[in-house]
Amino acid sequence: MIWRRKSAEPEFKLSVIVVAYNMRREVPRTLFSLTTEFQRCIDPGDYEVIVVENGSSDALSAEEVEAFGPNFRYHYIADASPSPANAINVGAAMARGRHLGIMIDGARIVSPGMLGQALGLLEQFDRAFVGTISFHLGPKSQTESVTEGYTQQVEDGLLEGIGWRTNGYRLFEISALASTCQSAGAGPIGESNMVFLSKDLFDEMAGFDERFDIPGGGMVNLDFYKRGCDLPGSQLFTIFGEGTFHQMHGGVMSNRPQAEGPSEVEKYRRQYREIRGEDFAISGRTPLMISYPIREFRPGILHASRTLAARTPKR
Repeated sequence: MIWRRKSAEPEFKLSVIVVAYNMRREVPRTLFSLTTEFQRCIDPGDYEVIVVENGSSDALSAEEVEAFGPNFRYHYIADASPSPANAINVGAAMARGRHLGIMIDGARIVSPGMLGQALGLLEQFDRAFVGTISFHLGPKSQTESVTEGYTQQVEDGLLEGIGWRTNGYRLFEISALASTCQSAGAGPIGESNMVFLSKDLFDEMAGFDERFDIPGGGMVNLDFYKRGCDLPGSQLFTIFGEGTFHQMHGGVMSNRPQAEGPSEVEKYRRQYREIRGEDFAISGRTPLMISYPIREFRPGILHASRTLAARTPKR
């Protein structure tokens, strides 16, 4: 893809891009979590949300999306790639914000301080690359919990029981860290399922690499995060005390039982080698953690403390 964008004065400080594929159950929760009713410490006029429906057979309508607020927009890609890479690039080209927030998987509920925290960093640092910590709803990573009786119906009950729409931080009580974020932000992470950066930085990176054309994108999200971490002069941050919470939706990898994972992962790694000419390894850069204390995140703080302690050499 040759990257082109007409220059125009930004209308918003931040454009949030949400990619959806047959997520009629999950996306409305995601979008509610991005509304001005739910998000804290950010002005309603500061951001827009762009939903890019990537060829879904059971799609939302523009009216359903736009009902969440005047700053919500909808775009349907009819002749869609099975990878979300092109959908992200399309959303970025549509964006009217100075900065981008990218959610490759629209099945993720966002904690209430996420947008305000991210925008603060983006406004203060010219080359900020901001990652977030990923959680799975349920007692364990969903690759494990789906083999132990965890279902969408169980998940619906958990969400209903905590009243998350009133206090989104209670999502931490019913979730577990994703496998790519086991450091809880206390060290390098392999992937961010909501990443923030300036539009200029996104263009410098030439967007998401559409050669990652495997259904679900294969390692395209890990590739983008690694490239952002290693970008010369970038300022790397992880927001600590906020997170995205993955809902069960039959995803290509996140809801695949562990026994089926290795062969799929090898296919992803093989494509990465073909594209990049080397095996994938996460960036060695340790991000600066940005945080403020949240009572509901205390278990995460304890986990991060244990991670740091385990990595600290004994004297």
